[in-house]
Amino acid sequence: MSENYQGLVERQRAFFRTGKTKDVEFRVETLNKLVDAMKKYENEILAALRKDLNKSEKEGYRTEIGFVLHEIKYILDNVHTWAKPKEAQTPEVFGNASSMLYPEPYGLALIIAPWNYPFQLAVAPLIGAICAGNCAVLKPSEFTPATSGVLAKMVQENFPEEYIAVVEGEAETSTALLKEKFDYIFFTGSTGVGKIIMSAAAKHLTPVTLELGGKSPCIVHEDADLDTAAQRITKGKFSNAGQTCVAPDYLLIHKSVKEEFLEKMKGQIKEMFGEDVSKNPDFTHIINDRHFNRLSAFLDNGTQVVGGDTEEDRLFIAPTVLDDIKWEDPVMQDEIFGPILPVIEYDDLTEVIHKIVERPKPLALYLFTEDEEVENTVLGNISFGGGCINDTISHLATPYLPFGGVGESGMGSYHGQGSFDTFTHYKSILKLNRAK
Repeated sequence: MSENYQGLVERQRAFFRTGKTKDVEFRVETLNKLVDAMKKYENEILAALRKDLNKSEKEGYRTEIGFVLHEIKYILDNVHTWAKPKEAQTPEVFGNASSMLYPEPYGLALIIAPWNYPFQLAVAPLIGAICAGNCAVLKPSEFTPATSGVLAKMVQENFPEEYIAVVEGEAETSTALLKEKFDYIFFTGSTGVGKIIMSAAAKHLTPVTLELGGKSPCIVHEDADLDTAAQRITKGKFSNAGQTCVAPDYLLIHKSVKEEFLEKMKGQIKEMFGEDVSKNPDFTHIINDRHFNRLSAFLDNGTQVVGGDTEEDRLFIAPTVLDDIKWEDPVMQDEIFGPILPVIEYDDLTEVIHKIVERPKPLALYLFTEDEEVENTVLGNISFGGGCINDTISHLATPYLPFGGVGESGMGSYHGQGSFDTFTHYKSILKLNRAK
């Protein structure tokens, strides 16, 4: 028997129509209550992340809880300003008239979250829905049941279901929810599932934000600071065992610095994760058997520079760097989403740009160079969601930059004011005053 969420949706719509969520003070009160709930449940959240992914308490707090708390603080400092009607210019032809933009919530938001950062990527979009004045139904990932359970308990304890609800379940649950009419859908996950979400949304003409992924390139040019590059690429690639949507997917490196760089990267892996990573109790595990087997099949591509060790019984794959990779190799066909870094050397940057542009638009791109002309050439010729110069993944941690993809890596963005704007419709009003 298929699940039916019509009743839940109807109760949320009735609550939204009371107008309570449009009160900015109500939104502020909700966000403060969410902060208190997160602090109360902090230990349970961290324990759940350890159980689901073997995330250490330090990494779990930094990338999941601390990230969200920082985002809420920024939104609390600004939401009163964002929620005010804004005056717009009026053409002179209208004479004695005025123009205004009125921000208003869409209504009911459905948020479908992934498993790789199961708390952060569920709650961060929820914050956007709340601060914009919406009700929300949150569907966490079934692949991280411990975190999903804590999240459901935390929300149920602090918020009425007709305002914010967490619905747990398998893929069939998402399918059943998508049959209902929501006013906005926010999805984070794979490109393949994103197409399913968009197709379901089209039946109700529901607007969507799709935070997807793709093969995000990392370019190390011949003039790069190799010590800095090795440290920041190692951290960005292998944190969370590479299970990060904006992790560098593959490395493009100038052949004149490749050997030196790879030696430095081997040193960085040892420094960050230990001489024998398999004995590091805090190295994140692969999420399940299917992904473990998929990733393991790539380990015979090219030449192993470092890593390659696996332990199937505990879903462990060591940080692995593969040299002598060709564009046609299996590891280069789809997003890796694991602790495996393929390396392709280049001599001509123009050829590299052409190769990237031929592929689907990536979610992120990273460039290490000290040459502003090289920087401008790459930024001016490659379309991608966002990225960093001389760093990796840090662009998603600032509330001042909206985060999102383009093309097959997604549509729409969030974080900071971007979160408010995503869940807000700006109603345009032209008012003609009485002629003088």
